[in-house]
Amino acid sequence: MNVTNVWYLFEGELDKIICNEIIQLGNGKWEEPLVASDANITREERKSGRDIEYQANHSVRKCEVAWLDDQWLYDLVFTYLGKANIDSGWKYDIQVVEKMQLTRYSGGEFYNFHIDGDGDNLAVFKNPKDEFLRGYVRKLSMSIILNDDYEGGEFQFSEYKNGECTITTVPDKNSLGTIIIFPSGVEHRVKPVTSGTRYSLVCWFCGPPFK
Repeated sequence: MNVTNVWYLFEGELDKIICNEIIQLGNGKWEEPLVASDANITREERKSGRDIEYQANHSVRKCEVAWLDDQWLYDLVFTYLGKANIDSGWKYDIQVVEKMQLTRYSGGEFYNFHIDGDGDNLAVFKNPKDEFLRGYVRKLSMSIILNDDYEGGEFQFSEYKNGECTITTVPDKNSLGTIIIFPSGVEHRVKPVTSGTRYSLVCWFCGPPFK
């Protein structure tokens, strides 16, 4: 996906008190994450679209997640989403946000390069668990780094230009309270955590398919 600004950054924006409060919301809710799979997609499904299938795959992603839907969190993330969407020049039509995903990466855990979603009409949610997502696609993603007492776990983007791939670490060091916002079609990853535990809050903002 080609955009002028691949990401928008609010560095060190949230203080430790708020970050710890978000982390505590995961107590008793942790579960294994599922990842999208298109391994068995048929040629016809590529033409007509299909519902996304999800499954556990430790070769792609290994961590724990907890799902959050606290209203004060929605209010918080939309404040930053709105500014980034305008100032970056994206100005995407955003209507809703999915339930938020608190993630926890411990020693050796990771999430390989992936995108969060495609933006065309074949990628719309057809039969979502949350009915308000029907007919929408993921357009912007947000990752909030909630602590800095870990090693590894770098958040990285890959960009392809002139036949070459450039990998960029954003931010360039562990940075508690930093908010990263980017188009959902941009490839990114979380490198393996080598010590400590990495916490982040992930959000996906959705709207009508691109025209």
